[in-house]
Amino acid sequence: MALGKRCSLLLTLYLFPLTVIVGASATGYGYGPNPNSYVSKNKFFPQVFSVQGIVYCKSASGVIPLKGGVVRITCLDLDKDGYETAPFSVLSRPTDANGYFLAKLSTELLEADGFRITQCKTFLHSSKLKACPYATNIGSGMSGAPLSAYRTLGSSKIRLYSVGPFVYDYTPQQNAPSHY
Repeated sequence: MALGKRCSLLLTLYLFPLTVIVGASATGYGYGPNPNSYVSKNKFFPQVFSVQGIVYCKSASGVIPLKGGVVRITCLDLDKDGYETAPFSVLSRPTDANGYFLAKLSTELLEADGFRITQCKTFLHSSKLKACPYATNIGSGMSGAPLSAYRTLGSSKIRLYSVGPFVYDYTPQQNAPSHY
């Protein structure tokens, strides 16, 4: 009886990692068609959308808006056959004196070729301020802040996504997460 339980436990421990691997590949993170990708058109980004946020510099004397900071918006999309494509990125213009950025994106050319954006994340990209060069993960600035909640602007129906605030620091961070 004990041998049967031991074999059952070993079989479970052996099959569990396979279940995790198969489950991960079936969730749309691997290559191949995603059967759930065209279920609802509401899961795609509209033709025109904007991303806004604020970038700060944390120094020994406090937190101040960072002028000249740049953020990167990285998106994933599906081709006309439902296959995920390689991620692509767009850089914002440098932040203003208040640390504010606004990036306007258009998917018109992508959609003309049959591509649809499915998800985007915003990352810290660069700091112009030499005294504050180190990105932090505050506001998910290094790991990527997903674009999820938005508000619709006026009659134009443009979606405005807000992220951050993001922060650069004057000292390097330990255990910094990697980008995708």
